[in-house]
Amino acid sequence: MVPAWLHILAIAALVLGAVIAIGIAVDEFRHPQHMAIMNVVWPVTALFGTVITLWGYRRFGRLATRARVMAAKDKGEDPPHMRDTPFAVKVAKGAAHCGSGCTLGDIAAEWLAVAAPAVAIWFGWQGLFAEKMFAVWILDYIFAFFLGVMFQYFTIKPMRDLSVGQGLIQAVKADALSLTAWQVGMYGFMAVAQFLIFRQWIGMRLEVATPEFWFMMQIAMLVGFLTSYPANWWLLKRGVKERM
Repeated sequence: MVPAWLHILAIAALVLGAVIAIGIAVDEFRHPQHMAIMNVVWPVTALFGTVITLWGYRRFGRLATRARVMAAKDKGEDPPHMRDTPFAVKVAKGAAHCGSGCTLGDIAAEWLAVAAPAVAIWFGWQGLFAEKMFAVWILDYIFAFFLGVMFQYFTIKPMRDLSVGQGLIQAVKADALSLTAWQVGMYGFMAVAQFLIFRQWIGMRLEVATPEFWFMMQIAMLVGFLTSYPANWWLLKRGVKERM
């Protein structure tokens, strides 16, 4: 049985993430980001980043509002988010940009596998894998890859003024390594949570339809952020990804 303190902690962490995400979304409605996709990235990242994301948004995200960027351009100045954001933070924003697509993809894939278990069978459950989780990870990756590429597409295409085809190619180049590094970190922690923390220590399975699962996913996403950070550093240094 899940300890009461863990159950309460899980619910509190999930509520905190939701409240901060809603708060950021409301602020963005009043002060939209210059790059439209960031209006999605910040709230989604807040679902797992909670107070860290809130700090990042208020300190650096506010520098990239449409009003502030246009005011700088009218004066012939560099946009404040490009001028006043350290490179290390730009890398973090690039990782969060990738991670938001991963997060939405993972949420969609996990709940799809709950609603339609046959989907997990299509991806190897009861055939290649005795563990349903491993089959769902394949589905997670597919969903995350698709959404991650779309997020990159809507960043790169307008910034570089590319055609649809060129935009998709560059989006894949920019996101494939970063997304894979993120998912590796996320999968690694979820394996520890499932097989060690819950099955060995607590003595039960970690199920999707529980607050504890999504609390573990919050932590897993933070681990994914850490494992994708070096890849994003390299991609930004090489100019493969855009600095935001």
